[in-house]
Amino acid sequence: MARVLVVDDEETQVRMVVSALRHEGFETFGTREAESVMELVEQQLPDLALVDLMMPGLNGIELARKIRDAFPSVRVVLTSAYHLSERQLSRADCGVVGFVPKPYVLPELAEFLRAKIKAARSVSGAPPKSSSRLCAS
Repeated sequence: MARVLVVDDEETQVRMVVSALRHEGFETFGTREAESVMELVEQQLPDLALVDLMMPGLNGIELARKIRDAFPSVRVVLTSAYHLSERQLSRADCGVVGFVPKPYVLPELAEFLRAKIKAARSVSGAPPKSSSRLCAS
């Protein structure tokens, strides 16, 4: 079973996505505290972290870099109500493997995350690269 960490500063968003992804067969956990993410990743070692771009304190790009540097096997997908282009993601050089715009279509989100986890497992251990494909919703 794939493990997914959901990071968003909005508590209702965390609860909704965690619940929906559990319903889709993922083992999920979440936090709204960007500062606690590294400890959670170390304890739970998720396959993928779904990280909100706009958070107080550490933003999603800074957090993605920290995760990539400390835990290269954990893939990061950014999410936001503000759209990011492929070019912006590649310039950020933060190791993300995709972007999902809000609001979510939850079954499509689950399929996108499954594909990213499957792709990561097929290259087994290769460090994540910035995304060249974005999720279209």
